[in-house]
Amino acid sequence: MTRILHRQIQGTLPTAVGGKGVELFDADGKVYIDASGGAAVSCLGHGHPDVIAAIKAQADTLAFAHTGFFTSEPAEALAERLIASAPEGLDYVYFVSGGSEAVEAALKMARQYFVEIGEPARCKIIAREQSYHGNTVGALSAGGNMWRRKLYEPILLETHHVPPCYAYRHQRPGESDADYAKRAAETLEAKILELGPETVMAFIAEPVVGATAGAVPPVADYFKRIRAICDKYGVLLILDEVMCGMGRTGSLFACEQEGIVPDLLTIAKGLGAGYQPIGATLLSGKVYDAFANGAGFFQHGHTYMGHPIACAAALKVQEVIARDDLLANVRAMGARLREKLTARFGNHPLVGDIRGRGLFQALELVADRGTKETLDPSIKLHARVKRAAMARGLMVYPSGGTVDGVHGDHVLLAPPFISTAETIDTIVARLGEALDAAVFEAGLSGRS
Repeated sequence: MTRILHRQIQGTLPTAVGGKGVELFDADGKVYIDASGGAAVSCLGHGHPDVIAAIKAQADTLAFAHTGFFTSEPAEALAERLIASAPEGLDYVYFVSGGSEAVEAALKMARQYFVEIGEPARCKIIAREQSYHGNTVGALSAGGNMWRRKLYEPILLETHHVPPCYAYRHQRPGESDADYAKRAAETLEAKILELGPETVMAFIAEPVVGATAGAVPPVADYFKRIRAICDKYGVLLILDEVMCGMGRTGSLFACEQEGIVPDLLTIAKGLGAGYQPIGATLLSGKVYDAFANGAGFFQHGHTYMGHPIACAAALKVQEVIARDDLLANVRAMGARLREKLTARFGNHPLVGDIRGRGLFQALELVADRGTKETLDPSIKLHARVKRAAMARGLMVYPSGGTVDGVHGDHVLLAPPFISTAETIDTIVARLGEALDAAVFEAGLSGRS
């Protein structure tokens, strides 16, 4: 009997009782490789002694001080570190407790910015189809996951969506990456013109799409074109790096690989590596100055923002990543993961695409590789893969509705930055076994 309203009411979850390195342990003594970092969270793995020591030390010193009355040393130090590492032009940090809160804050910042500079008619948000930006009302409104939105549609904010840069599904046969990037970016300009540039306040996008579509990277100069379009019409660019940022794709900030700087950038997950709940919105000097020269404050807030223990944990996480040169390991092990996935699944009859960056990779599952036809959603192959993987001591992050919120299946991998070659090889081997078992259970022809 449980008194918790779990994510799934039916069924029983194993009880996690410990973790060390890339592994978690349940109450029955079973060991699981955390190949997804939970939901791309546990970038340092579990039980890291340096982070635990930092949490204990901060708890001994100062557990909580409300930011309406005080700042704190760990919050100030973490902000300094983040801004020193961020792309030039991002100058200030606003701390929150997670990714949805970070996106919610970014949307409110965009609105207040335009009020402060005398353009109050700008209130419309443009995002992309098959995006995920969080589960609070504002963040869910921005997201383009139709299944997540459907139940709450009557209470969501008005938002507008354009097609994503999703080459496997939307790039035409014979179309170059450059031509596709141009065509995909132009959908944003068309939407701005349709709505009226004077009414649009922000465009929000994940540099590498995460949970909803499965590690979908952009192609060519797509984001440079997006940045130019936003600049042309005075629209703020919000990049959501909650899942793909903080080193996950091989650079500390995913947008570094695109050669652009957003006006607002959201982070969470890998910021604190799961050791404490923390997220943040990074903002440009121009947005900060609008607040400073206008109302003199940002009209928003949460009780636990800038929590000293959370900031101390995140600060130590970031120090460890730098000290141990873990971004280099992300790039090296990311290359190995792609190589091993390609060797194991490159000719699998039900694997249509293998994609991603760094230690952020995914398989898209299909009924037919040639036509890219999706599997019958009622089969729920992604859920079968998850169960089969857990039975084999492997945690992966599969989802359905990859293509349009209903059709499509993918399996997302986001192993810890401390992963070794042996870890990567074991992950791929167990995933292969799990996919074969799931295919067999579903009665599909296509077992490799």
